[in-house]
Amino acid sequence: MDDTEQDALTAATTDREDRRPITDPALAKLAEALTLAWRNKLTLDDSRWAATLRHADEAALVQQAVVAALDGDPVPSAWKSGGPARDLAQLNHAPLPLAGIRMAQGHEVLDLRDCWLPCGGVEAEIALRLAHDVTPEQAALLLPGEGQDLIDGMAVAIELVASRWQSGSDAPDLLRAADLHSHGALALGPWQNWPGEALDWSRQACSLQFESQAAVQRVGSHSLRDPSWLLAGWLRHATRDGQTVHAGTVVTTGSWVGTLPLRRRERLCVSFVGLGALTLQL
Repeated sequence: MDDTEQDALTAATTDREDRRPITDPALAKLAEALTLAWRNKLTLDDSRWAATLRHADEAALVQQAVVAALDGDPVPSAWKSGGPARDLAQLNHAPLPLAGIRMAQGHEVLDLRDCWLPCGGVEAEIALRLAHDVTPEQAALLLPGEGQDLIDGMAVAIELVASRWQSGSDAPDLLRAADLHSHGALALGPWQNWPGEALDWSRQACSLQFESQAAVQRVGSHSLRDPSWLLAGWLRHATRDGQTVHAGTVVTTGSWVGTLPLRRRERLCVSFVGLGALTLQL
């Protein structure tokens, strides 16, 4: 990511309101352990921590603490969101650390060979970017599927999946949620205008291909049928403690191809017909 894009993502990261602090010592220790795992490229024994979390709100507190520690700022500038169906209760959300976000310039091949991705996987996604600040009051008024007027750009995206838990995807659900829903890194293609309702997502074709394998191709396969449908649920979650989500904040919106195994030492290309492509060296 160049300085301009980094500045755009981190704009207004000073003088922001603090989020809810962790007061439970056990949750604080879990957040510290995950932060150290991120910084020092470690995996943790999930059996030791399995009883720490009791519900999703505690996992969200740990997410918040980990990203704040990694970024040095309490309010994230990037998120992941998504779910299996059009049900706000089933959406999952996690803030993302800025250090793991890369952005391509033009047709550049992004080199991600330095990324540490234990239990790695890849997902083809569409990322959205907010044009305006969104307050808790504004978020509360949004209905599912609303909010397209809040978007000022979209980009082809590839999320790299990773786990800080030794059991990987077999770790308990709440521990995987606390670990930023198994986020590893995020690659973004160039930003482009949001087409709004002019784009028929049910006919949108997507392809993901490693150089040594046949392409995985899908049409209209997004689980929410429109990546922007989740804006109401995500923004309610992101503003739940009274904080404002700031203009320039980025959110990824869920995979079009599921999670496919990572293949190191290969190039990976994700393309959306009419929307562009993104290539990584892994």
